[in-house]
Amino acid sequence: MSGTYMIRAKKLVTVTEKGSINDGAMLVKNGLIADIGPWEKLRVEHRANGVALLDCRDWVIAPSLADCHTHLLEFAPGSLFPVTEETHGAAGMSLLLKALSCGITALGEQICGHPKCGFDLAFYRRLASFVPIDVCFSLSSISIGFSQLAHFTAATGPHPVERERLAAPEIVHVLASESEYPGENLFLNATPANFKPEEVPRAGEIIYEQSELTRVVDAFHRSGKSIGVHVGGEEAIRMALAAGVDVLHHAHGITEQQIIEAAQKNIKIVATPLGGTHELPNSPEQISRLVQAGVTTAISTDAYLPPHEQASWLSFPDRELKGPETLMAIAQPAMKLLQKQGYGENEILSLITRNPAMVLGKEKRYGSLGKGLEANFLVTAGVPGLEITSEEDIRQVYYRGVKVIDRIGEG
Repeated sequence: MSGTYMIRAKKLVTVTEKGSINDGAMLVKNGLIADIGPWEKLRVEHRANGVALLDCRDWVIAPSLADCHTHLLEFAPGSLFPVTEETHGAAGMSLLLKALSCGITALGEQICGHPKCGFDLAFYRRLASFVPIDVCFSLSSISIGFSQLAHFTAATGPHPVERERLAAPEIVHVLASESEYPGENLFLNATPANFKPEEVPRAGEIIYEQSELTRVVDAFHRSGKSIGVHVGGEEAIRMALAAGVDVLHHAHGITEQQIIEAAQKNIKIVATPLGGTHELPNSPEQISRLVQAGVTTAISTDAYLPPHEQASWLSFPDRELKGPETLMAIAQPAMKLLQKQGYGENEILSLITRNPAMVLGKEKRYGSLGKGLEANFLVTAGVPGLEITSEEDIRQVYYRGVKVIDRIGEG
């Protein structure tokens, strides 16, 4: 349904100052939330006008999810399917649809340069345009920790570059000018990616000198852009903080003092409990500490990744590559811990809704449920991540007011 309608829910979890509204309702007009509040109030004010009603009084309505750190379009297709250049795009679109079916309507996608495909940003934008999902792109340079380090950039595509060229002004200019949000714009450490540890013995090695990193950060800021970095380990995080980086992706191994410094400098952190660096990934306790310190923290999948073998808080029975379907599951241990510590469900849910929207720079469009925001929401069996972790419990997904996934009416 599109146009104008009202939808009623057992509970609305708004992720705003309104909090949760039991027996609540939303008025949707032309893809935007026109009103929100208790059902009885909205019924009196709007139902007399003949507005259509969607009765979901047995279900919870929450903002749709945002995953602000993924690699679904460039690296994942070749990791999951035996694709060629002719089928790479189809595989990528199938992964976007998978994310949508898991309740995710906003993604932060990294384009790093790939040795086996030479597609440009226009190609990936075209793929994203075919799926009802908002994809923000971050252009990056990447260093992979093979015994002989491999460096690629989104500016140079499938062609490897020497380490010294990673900070070259012409490359940095492309990354800064074309990036839509501060994703992994550079890899301060060499990454293990999704390779086996023995294949990437130099994972974690610091790639940049402090002066190089500072020049790159300054170049982004002069272009009017924020910058994010892939970083793990105390020394690399110290460098990122000193250089004025805006978003730390991973921040595995961050110290207590560095958490305080990040909070003081209003630096955002994208936690990735699945893994993604050479360090032990973000534990529930570390994520809780970030929240307590006042750091704007988002939880993301970094999909597709195998679960870190030492991440005891994850309950996966294998180390197969995991994707968007795991976002609620990997967030749940931290969300449950925060609940035990007295945080409310709205603040907790912000870890996978409003906060990643803030990283994407889209919090004034979506990430919560309020007047004037896009009607991107879920009809669910419970609060995502906190009460449910299965994609099957995401009963319906609405994007800009239009129902795009439906498990209630299936069959």
